[in-house]
Amino acid sequence: MPEGSPTPWSYTFIRLVSISTTFLFKFVLKIFYGTIVVENAHLVPERGRPCIVCANHSNSLTDALLLVTAIPSKRRNMLRLTAKATQFGQRTFTSWLIESAGTVPIKRRKDYVDGGVDNTDAMLKLIEALEMGDAVCLFPEGMSRYHPTIAPLKTGVARLISDVLSRNRSDPDFEISILNCSVTYMHRQHFRSDVLVTFHPPMTFRPKDNPELLEPVDFTEIRNLTTRMHQTISAGTIDSPTWDLIRTAKLAARIYAPLGTYMTLGDHVRVTRSFLEAFKSIESDSGTSEESVSGDLPATLCRDLKAYQDRLASYGIKDDRIRRPLARRTILSRLLLRAVWSMFLFVICLPGLICWLPIFITTFIAVHNFKKTGPIFDTWDEIAQYKLTYGLVSGVCVWLLAIFLSWRVGMALTGAIAVPALMWMSLRWFEDAVAAFRAFTSLLRLLLVGKPTLRRVFEERQQIHSRVMILAVKTLDLPKDPESYFAAVGGKEKGRVRGTWDSSARYFSIKRRRKRDWNETLRWYDKVDYPEDD
Repeated sequence: MPEGSPTPWSYTFIRLVSISTTFLFKFVLKIFYGTIVVENAHLVPERGRPCIVCANHSNSLTDALLLVTAIPSKRRNMLRLTAKATQFGQRTFTSWLIESAGTVPIKRRKDYVDGGVDNTDAMLKLIEALEMGDAVCLFPEGMSRYHPTIAPLKTGVARLISDVLSRNRSDPDFEISILNCSVTYMHRQHFRSDVLVTFHPPMTFRPKDNPELLEPVDFTEIRNLTTRMHQTISAGTIDSPTWDLIRTAKLAARIYAPLGTYMTLGDHVRVTRSFLEAFKSIESDSGTSEESVSGDLPATLCRDLKAYQDRLASYGIKDDRIRRPLARRTILSRLLLRAVWSMFLFVICLPGLICWLPIFITTFIAVHNFKKTGPIFDTWDEIAQYKLTYGLVSGVCVWLLAIFLSWRVGMALTGAIAVPALMWMSLRWFEDAVAAFRAFTSLLRLLLVGKPTLRRVFEERQQIHSRVMILAVKTLDLPKDPESYFAAVGGKEKGRVRGTWDSSARYFSIKRRRKRDWNETLRWYDKVDYPEDD
């Protein structure tokens, strides 16, 4: 069996990350994203088995880095990457990184004036790598996009499978796989957001089992394979025709499984997707008048959910504040508690935040200037990439400066270790401080809104909740009691909390903040709105 290509040193530089800071980019990704959950990593074909890893592509270079770190090194020592040819030959850190990691350049028609490109050499390199038993990463959308829906997949992967099988038709047992992967960013460009990476069962092909893919091949077979890939990838992520539907589906998921439900990120995404699929069917069935099980058209529920979320956004409060009304005395006491707690955390974070300040300023200026270079649909998919790159460079500079200053007083080793530890702890407790401040402002707004308005919104919410539960249980076949169900089946990330003590211990965990809401980011306000769909 082939053993795969040797690993370039620069690829090891990217791949090897972790506790000892050897694994640099995994470390950076874990700093930028609050939680990275990888599902079904055991499905990755072992080293020496030709494999094409295919994923949706919504976050530029960050997608590739995420897949590199998500695939266990014990199963694959290397994932050969591909990137658009315009990323090569630039005098930038990103360009150097891409080239030195053995990445194969792919030319795109949109990047050339005459639209004529020749990727023959690139495809030959990929075929040879696959025949050696390598794993190759391709993004079949053919481009990175900020749109909420997955773009139609190009047929390149299916044609590559056909070419490899045809070249090895003399070996009927030659095997090559497509490993489809769904990547879901809760908020792709926001600091301390969460990411879900889901690997699907590999699609395996052999010359003896798939003669329809051997040359000369009917192009219908190529299109059919591409369609199957699209269905698999989109089934594992939040794929929507509009941002508005994502917003509404997330609200429905929060009403169904309220704030504080111990559910894994994978379960949260699948529940949200279930509601999204129900609301997407409205557009395809818009010409019919058949009513749902609830006796209420899903379109009506979707419209009412949107209006309810608009009202909450105008008041600056979350659904959980409406679900559990609080007495005025309770609100005042919690206001005091949140204010004192957030102030205390801000004070103890201050020394470390001083070290973070150059990083925050650098990334802010870099992203602010980058946004001016083009419209949302052409630039926002690269924001996370810019934040990661500039954050890494400025962070290394801060670390080196700390070592230099501590060396001047004879404590270089102490500075090299103590400063990163201080910065991490400051970031960890800064998340809690920001969350406490958000809770404080939300409670304050409850007082400003007033009891009569809150009572009307509460009655509206009760009606919507009953309709959401009917849709969830009777139509979508979701569990009737989500809080009990997901707490019992949840994984180690945020499910299955055994008792009050375990819950409190996780809250004060050094490793990561135990969020009550998977939509949470490190911002002063709750992120519920998205760009305009036009």
